[in-house]
Amino acid sequence: MRRLLFTIAVLGMLFPTWGRQEPGTVARLMQDPTIKTALEAVIANEPSIIEEQVRLSEIPAPLFKENARAASVMRLFAESGLQDVRIDKAGNVIGMRPGLAPRPNLVLAGHLDTVFPDGTNVKVTRQGNLLKGPGIGDDARGLAVLLAVARALHQAKVRTPGTITFVADVGEEGLGDLRGMKQLFQETLKDRIDRFVSVDGTGLGVTNVGVGSYRYRVTYLGPGGHSYGAFGLANPIHALGRAIALIAEFRVPANPKTTFNVGRIGGGTSINSIAGEAWMEMDMRSADMQAIRNVESGFLKSVDQALAEENARWGDRGKLSVRKEKVGDRPAGSTPENSVIVQTALAATRALGFTARLGEGSTDANFPMSLGIPAITIGGGGAGSGAHSLGESFDTSNSWQGSQRALLLAVALAQK
Repeated sequence: MRRLLFTIAVLGMLFPTWGRQEPGTVARLMQDPTIKTALEAVIANEPSIIEEQVRLSEIPAPLFKENARAASVMRLFAESGLQDVRIDKAGNVIGMRPGLAPRPNLVLAGHLDTVFPDGTNVKVTRQGNLLKGPGIGDDARGLAVLLAVARALHQAKVRTPGTITFVADVGEEGLGDLRGMKQLFQETLKDRIDRFVSVDGTGLGVTNVGVGSYRYRVTYLGPGGHSYGAFGLANPIHALGRAIALIAEFRVPANPKTTFNVGRIGGGTSINSIAGEAWMEMDMRSADMQAIRNVESGFLKSVDQALAEENARWGDRGKLSVRKEKVGDRPAGSTPENSVIVQTALAATRALGFTARLGEGSTDANFPMSLGIPAITIGGGGAGSGAHSLGESFDTSNSWQGSQRALLLAVALAQK
């Protein structure tokens, strides 16, 4: 205990700003020769970083099948000077850049997974500065920025008071339900993360409000039968239609913005068969969890009402049942605008001569926000369009700006 108290006292003298905001921290870092060298290295390395971004984007990483891309990132982390590089139980790739002390520990993350299913052509094409390919921006760019920061810090031999942990995580998209983040914060690095920055997508925005979501898969079930010979049976597809019609009439608040969407439907055997089952997947979102819960309540009532109406329509002949599965629970959260992490992000952006706006979104940062851990998401630079589409593109013009900002921010957050 005496040794621990002595160590804490020494650290307090060495790094008196740890844990509190001090104006000018970013400006002072900009005068540090090693930081200047690191920032210059970012620009010099950008052509090779873009090559890595393309290579990673061309490794398929559908949800729950991120292994091949993870293996490549693991090798690149080690080559970039990170230590104790490993893959955890969920599939997250983790690499450490130890500071003079283990704390504060900043996690800098980008996600491995994409929205595109197996078999998608992920070949990247080039036309001047424009790269085109599914996932080239979201989030191959985030992974590229992680590599850019790690390499530049290693080349410039930058030392930080605290540790920077680099994480390429799984399960950010769709029904991944933030499984990588949940594993990271609840088990792999439980109680060992002080600040969190996700690099997701393109541009130079700063996301400090996390939009939460609930997701459901609902399946109506019945005996099914011939469309002519068994006519008069309750029909799961008709019940599904009733439910969707009820949902379509929902009224939700504009502030906080609250949304709902039936994104996928399916079921049935043939045009001349009464279906044995029919299903839908429903997404509801808001930055306010109570607003989400209100939509959820109306949704569940509508599902039950549609079941009752369809059964009653046919006198309970071929009576239907319904299965309701909650397949996604992404918590909402926020990091205050006046917090150290947000103000440091804005200061780092200004110090480099760039501009950034605060915004909201649904990202890996949602989970630490919900735990009360300071967290934001930043763009990775460049300009992107068509995210989540086969026509996704990334303009590499001045893309180094995103890596420079991420590096300066990471160093600043590891020093306070």
